[in-house]
Amino acid sequence: MMVTSAEAYRPSRTAWVTTLAYCAAFVALGLSHASLGPTLVSLAAQVGVGLVQISYGLSARSAGYLLGSVLGGRLYDAVKGHPLIAAMLALIAIGLAALPLAPGLWLLVVVLFGLGVAEGALDVGVNTLVVWVHRRNVSPYMNALHFFFGLGAFLSPIIVAQAVRLGGGMRAAYWVLAALMLPVASVVARVPSPSAVEQTGDASPEPGIEVRARGNDALLLFLLPLFFFLLVGVEGSFGNWIATYAQAMGLGDASTAAYLTSAFWGALTLGRLLSVPLAVRLAPRQVLAIDLAGCLLSVGVLLIWPGVRIATWVGTFGAGLCMASAFPTTLSLAERHLRITGAVTSLFFVGGSLGGMVLPWIIGQLFERIGPSVTIGAMATALTLCITAFGAIVVRTRARGGKVRYG
Repeated sequence: MMVTSAEAYRPSRTAWVTTLAYCAAFVALGLSHASLGPTLVSLAAQVGVGLVQISYGLSARSAGYLLGSVLGGRLYDAVKGHPLIAAMLALIAIGLAALPLAPGLWLLVVVLFGLGVAEGALDVGVNTLVVWVHRRNVSPYMNALHFFFGLGAFLSPIIVAQAVRLGGGMRAAYWVLAALMLPVASVVARVPSPSAVEQTGDASPEPGIEVRARGNDALLLFLLPLFFFLLVGVEGSFGNWIATYAQAMGLGDASTAAYLTSAFWGALTLGRLLSVPLAVRLAPRQVLAIDLAGCLLSVGVLLIWPGVRIATWVGTFGAGLCMASAFPTTLSLAERHLRITGAVTSLFFVGGSLGGMVLPWIIGQLFERIGPSVTIGAMATALTLCITAFGAIVVRTRARGGKVRYG
């Protein structure tokens, strides 16, 4: 819901302080989220297993993220949000500190599951509370949140690489990341929590937009979570496996592979900045078409020139750049054609969480049996299916016509 020039939105000082605290929390979430990919090989060696077995840890983390996402919304409705966010940051710190100490696979899996629960609850909470702070004017602040998540995800592999280079190893890297969570938790806990948005049902449509009061379409409620399943599956596979792929292909050592992961998240962050003016000029369907075409081209570079260092860097950077705006743009597309409720939004997060769990797990099961090339092949397959789902969404939304608004 756009704000007209006649009613320019000016956040209060409290709103600014709260938003800055949320941005810091999303930097912390990005630091945690992107830490696992560059350390998979080291974690596998730590617990004495291969990559097939360590992939169970990826699935456990995604399963925990799914559970945290589902339960988080109810928790934030029941208790004050900021103490809960601070608690989740503290739990993330404990999980990160415990990872390099886990002596066996199943204890590592348990730690990763708990880490995922805390990350999922933090993600849902901050996304919910920023809406409560800015209400109908939330759009630019939501984009800023996801930029800061990308910033944290970009910095995380660099911290890992520097810890390795300086001789501290994986343990030092995780302990530094854990320590960075604590000041953020302290700041968020001291800021007053916002109150929930009350749904009044009296929102008026924007001028020139046709509104059709109709129920949600069951087919779209299937296609959109499917799209998120495939999209997040590809994103999670890049973030978690591209470093291991590069090492297995002889493209560099652990430090170089960590920088490659950082390039992916850095491109994702840059793409989110560049997508803001693009979204002003183009419809969501057009932006998504550009995003998906760029992703397919980038993965195609990796497929055509496997084992070529420059192609790996170009393909990885291109995929991150083009994937950057796909998730929030799809949410914008959904808002135009569905009556968005908490239950509908949870379907999208469930689809994405399941994708982030299943596809990286499949790659882990096949990596040692088939070889590192399965990483790119699996992502190319999932991306092709994602484009197919997008085509079906476009056909269905055009067939329905009109736009649905809620208030």
